[in-house]
Amino acid sequence: MATSSARAKLVSTIPERCRVCYTCVRECPAKAIRIAGWQAEVIPERCIGCGNCVRVCSQGAKQVASSVTPVEDLLASGAKVAACIAPSFPAEFRDMAPGQLVGLLRKMGFAYVHEVSFGADLVAAEYRLLLDRDPKGYYISTTCPAIVGYVERYHPNLIQFLAPIVSPMVATARVIKDLHGKDTRVVFVGPCVAKKEEAWNESSGDVDEALTFAEIRQMLKVHGLVPGSVPASDFDAPHGGLGALFPMSRGMLQAAHIREDLLASDVVAADGRSSFVEVIKEFESEDLNAHLLEVLCCNGCIMGSGMTSQAPLFRRRARVSQYVRASMETLDKARWEKDVARFLGLDLGRTFSAKDQRAAEPSPDLLREIMARMGKLGPEDELNCGACGYDTCAEHAVAIHRGLAESEMCLPHTIDQLRKTVGELAETNSQLASTQQALMHSERLASMGQLAAGIAHEVNNPLGVVLLYAHTLLEEASTDTALRADLSMIVNEADRCKKIVSGLLNFARQNKVLLQETDLCELVSQALRTVPAPEGITVDVEHESPSLLAELDRDQMVQVLSNLVRNAMEAMPGGGILAVATGARDGHVFFSVSDTGTGIPEEHLNKIYTPFFTTKPIGKGTGLGLPVTYGIVKMHRGDIQVKTNVDPAAGPTGTTFTVVLPRHGQRD
Repeated sequence: MATSSARAKLVSTIPERCRVCYTCVRECPAKAIRIAGWQAEVIPERCIGCGNCVRVCSQGAKQVASSVTPVEDLLASGAKVAACIAPSFPAEFRDMAPGQLVGLLRKMGFAYVHEVSFGADLVAAEYRLLLDRDPKGYYISTTCPAIVGYVERYHPNLIQFLAPIVSPMVATARVIKDLHGKDTRVVFVGPCVAKKEEAWNESSGDVDEALTFAEIRQMLKVHGLVPGSVPASDFDAPHGGLGALFPMSRGMLQAAHIREDLLASDVVAADGRSSFVEVIKEFESEDLNAHLLEVLCCNGCIMGSGMTSQAPLFRRRARVSQYVRASMETLDKARWEKDVARFLGLDLGRTFSAKDQRAAEPSPDLLREIMARMGKLGPEDELNCGACGYDTCAEHAVAIHRGLAESEMCLPHTIDQLRKTVGELAETNSQLASTQQALMHSERLASMGQLAAGIAHEVNNPLGVVLLYAHTLLEEASTDTALRADLSMIVNEADRCKKIVSGLLNFARQNKVLLQETDLCELVSQALRTVPAPEGITVDVEHESPSLLAELDRDQMVQVLSNLVRNAMEAMPGGGILAVATGARDGHVFFSVSDTGTGIPEEHLNKIYTPFFTTKPIGKGTGLGLPVTYGIVKMHRGDIQVKTNVDPAAGPTGTTFTVVLPRHGQRD
């Protein structure tokens, strides 16, 4: 007999297969599955062995403790080993006749092969006697070990109502030992995972091991046994009667000749994961005035998790019904009655013990706190979608309190959080890309600045000599000489070269900003006075506040404003509106310079801060204004942005440069 330590291994998870889909959580009536570290772990103390998690896991991540090796050891030990076959076998072994199955089991080494249906006949008679002796009593049937486990763990106050009668499996085992001797080893073969626990811990040594139908098929394959390979054989006596109906819902009632009267409601039958939980709750609350509650965890044992058959429910029922009808036609009723009478005195009683797994409910305040962590701040946030495996958000929160679940299991909340995270990552990536672009641009500017500084210093000295002598010659030349026009051109072009060299020096220098409290509105006025508007251009100034104080380098910022204003005016040779606006936001000040010119083509936008790039005609610009502006803004830890439109169909054309600066500068 297996030791009770095997109980801890009844159902376990294969970690590498578990995809944490919460299907097992949803299907577990006992909520015996803990989600921790993104793994679904079965808690042995809470598990009732129903096997729902095994049946519904599409990834095969749940495995049942195997009894194959212990049974093989029993068969090899030389001991007398009897197999008792659950009456649901016709629904499983559709590929062979009953006699063929019995023959294969005998060939495998089983000395005896009995039907559990005879033990079910004895149990049915016990239920009939129980109700006859105490017609006003209240009882919960105990033929299903998963139901017994559920009551012992989650409704221990109902233990007093559990019918004190063994299951058909144990009844059959006791018949076998009475017939063949106490030293006979008994192996149950059936559709139920919970039968393993019953055999290991609850059968008082009557049953040594329990195999599922899936495991017996595995053993037949290993032994190379297939239908037709051995002679057919019959089950050992005593043969069963209507007890063969037990694996179907209400089968026990029919076998015991107990009528389910819908008017009287004194007998109620329920089966299936949801129904049995609800009917037990109603029985406990006394809303259900039933004297006998006939409950099965599955939709009949024919739907047990230890089966391999993929046939639907009613096809399985039909197979069992056909077998029972055929058996009853050939049953020797006199012999059957004699066998039943012989074992009426057999002890079929049992007791139960509480294994309380109930936990205290969280306080309302704690429940609200947990719900808030799940993003459930009000009733409108409680979707009760069941995606987490729990029917309601409140049940999920209670499971979190008990350490069975995690808040991340709430799929809508997780999706919302993921959406926010994706948005934040997108924003971060955008900022990173912008920073990388700015860094690359700054590196290019720095390299070009060093080159420009060297060139400017080398050119400045000979250029000064050229300017000196050109001006001298121009002053000495008479007004009527033909050389005066040529000398004037030399002077003008040399002066232009001086301005270019001066721009190069301004671009190349890496001055530190001299921060002092400055009124941005006054800077705008000064810049507009420095660059007066030509005829045809209207200047529109809008200040959010009459005084916008910020820590700036006054001279450098006037240069920035002057450059932007000059560029805006030159972008409107035919006239237009120059708009300058100032304001403050979130610890920053800003000013914008807009024009109604033709706009900047998209292919030029990534070049506008590159030195010497200009769209102006030769002699009208050096292409250094915006690079110098960019450098000054960045030295202020600020940002410069441009918006432009060149397509009249998309709206008014023009360009707006916006400079954003910290209100309180950062000193190096």
